[in-house]
Amino acid sequence: MAADKCNIIILAFVLCGLTYVFVRADIEDTNHVKDAESGAVDIAPKTNIGASLQSTKTEDQTQAAEEERQWEAETNPADAPSDNKADHVHDTMQHLDSRPAPYAKDQTQEAAEEERKWEATEVKEADHVPDTMQTPDVPPPTPAKDQFQEELVIRPLHSGDIYASFQFRTMWDTDFLRGSKVSHYRLFPKSLGQVISKFSVRELHISFTQGYWRTMQWGQPFLPSPPGAELWVWFQDTVTDVDDAWKELTNVLSGIFCASLNFIDSTNTVQPSASFKPLGLGNVTDQRFLRYAVLPREIVCTENLTPWKKLLPCGSKAGLAVLMKSEKLFHSSFHSQALHFRPVCQDWKCKSTVWELRQTLNVVFDLHTSGQGKREWSLFKMFSRTLTEACPLASSSKVYVDVTDNPQGEVFELSPTTPLLSQAVVLGDRRTYSVYDLTNQATFGQTRSLNMLLRWRAAESGDMLRPLLHGERYVAGYGLQTGEIHTLMYNNHPYRAFPVLLLDTVPWYLRLYIHTLTVSSKGRDNKPSYIHYQPSKDRLRPHLLEMLVQLPPNSVTEVTVQFERALLKWTEYTPDPNHGFYVGSSVISALVPSVVAMDTNSTRECPLFSSFFPCKEESSYFMRVYTEPLLVNLPTPDFSMPYNVICLTCTVVAVGYGSLYNLLTRTFQVEEPSPGLAKRLANIIRRLRGVPLL
Repeated sequence: MAADKCNIIILAFVLCGLTYVFVRADIEDTNHVKDAESGAVDIAPKTNIGASLQSTKTEDQTQAAEEERQWEAETNPADAPSDNKADHVHDTMQHLDSRPAPYAKDQTQEAAEEERKWEATEVKEADHVPDTMQTPDVPPPTPAKDQFQEELVIRPLHSGDIYASFQFRTMWDTDFLRGSKVSHYRLFPKSLGQVISKFSVRELHISFTQGYWRTMQWGQPFLPSPPGAELWVWFQDTVTDVDDAWKELTNVLSGIFCASLNFIDSTNTVQPSASFKPLGLGNVTDQRFLRYAVLPREIVCTENLTPWKKLLPCGSKAGLAVLMKSEKLFHSSFHSQALHFRPVCQDWKCKSTVWELRQTLNVVFDLHTSGQGKREWSLFKMFSRTLTEACPLASSSKVYVDVTDNPQGEVFELSPTTPLLSQAVVLGDRRTYSVYDLTNQATFGQTRSLNMLLRWRAAESGDMLRPLLHGERYVAGYGLQTGEIHTLMYNNHPYRAFPVLLLDTVPWYLRLYIHTLTVSSKGRDNKPSYIHYQPSKDRLRPHLLEMLVQLPPNSVTEVTVQFERALLKWTEYTPDPNHGFYVGSSVISALVPSVVAMDTNSTRECPLFSSFFPCKEESSYFMRVYTEPLLVNLPTPDFSMPYNVICLTCTVVAVGYGSLYNLLTRTFQVEEPSPGLAKRLANIIRRLRGVPLL
């Protein structure tokens, strides 16, 4: 009986608990329904918050802000009289996050698009507090720290080829130079940011190029680069041992980009005295913190492109980066990918600085190599893909097509057409571009895809203007003992002379005779106004030669110097020594006279491809030109001799020692000759007769 009473009591407690749970759940559901009904009345003014982010402050916005404050006071009266502005902004953003999602009444598709936009830019919207939420007592919040822009420039060349240039810029608003540790990365790649902060890098410029840019056929590129791999870095003045930091940095970058940058050492690193000045802010003139190196034999392939694309905020999943298909990019006449990191001004007043990461990719598609029988290009034929959307994290995503030589459409036909036209001063010339804004959904049309088509109407598009500055380089001489390096610099301006700065880096195994250096223009000696020469040390450092030369108008200036080839150790030769040894390109830097007035305001809104090099004079622009790399043969020993010696030695051992060993180890025995047939028959007969054998 006692056990039954206990069971009854326990069952009663369980029933009471279940009844309490069901009643409480019913009450909560009723409260939720009431809150939803009351919230439906107040949610109407909030549906315009997304639109108010892009409109100016009008009377409707002021009314919406007043309604917003009333809604906050009703939902949370305890926080309404707070005097702390920072807490007020924080509470306001919490209300934004906890607020029910806005819904459209009769436009389901627009509501879905708005929801996707809100999800894609969640962090950005949190940084930008809407104007309707700002009260007179709350200061305006700071803008987003990071920004991302992407551009694609397509320029038809006079040779019939197509030049495509990708530009990606990420702005990073942080201050890691004062010892503050950066723990949050939004758009800037974390792998690169940690390397830059660890090694106190102020400027970083790296490029990987396959092929040589044919200036006389294609004109000047937007961003020049030499064949192979190039790396030059400006360190902060707080770095005590630059050489150690440079060595560690090259090894780390070698792992990031899957390249052979770990082969950069003191034998191919120089410290220029006048070339490669900082391209960002800061008047750093101490060349001790500058290092420059080039690997002219570096081969660029897919394993270098893949980590480069991973540094983009959207990777290769959205935006212009979807066009970067490896098998198409490397099936071209020229391919170059680069990365530039530097400090720039944040606004036109330049009171604060931000860090700019610019990733560029230049490619030239050959008409004949692509297998096309006619001059007709499209995005799908060039990249095997089309554009369907912009990068959701990009504030600007545009495609530019150069139509300067096609004002009336008589040279080629561009489709689909766009009413947007833009003019920009590029390399001292004013160019006109058709602009496709990928952030505008109307650009993609009904097919939700953008595939621009260029179809030529005229067989020839006219003669190309010769570039004002051009450089060439070659090796002269015969034999394998001495030689001569010739560098040609062309000034094609009809009446203007301008100075150029020439930088030559020669390996130590080419011993220069600096007393044979000659500079001549139009058959006359042209004495340089500045010469800096650093002799090499065997197996320690290369030659460094810098000269400031004045180029007369419409002239060719030739720089020659003789050298002697050194004999290397047999372990210092490459696996294919008969192929030759590469010598890096010469670098020519100059302020070239401009045809039109240049814009000296670096913070003005302009295309990315026209704003890389800083411009401080309206009458000239900065240009950097690279010559061809050199391929020099050195005295090479006959590496087949070891093979011949091994074969001869093995033959001698096999014949001589083998015969002697056979004689020393063989045993000799006397063997009686076998009897003849007649004798054997006679012995058989005698054995049968019992007579002794013969």
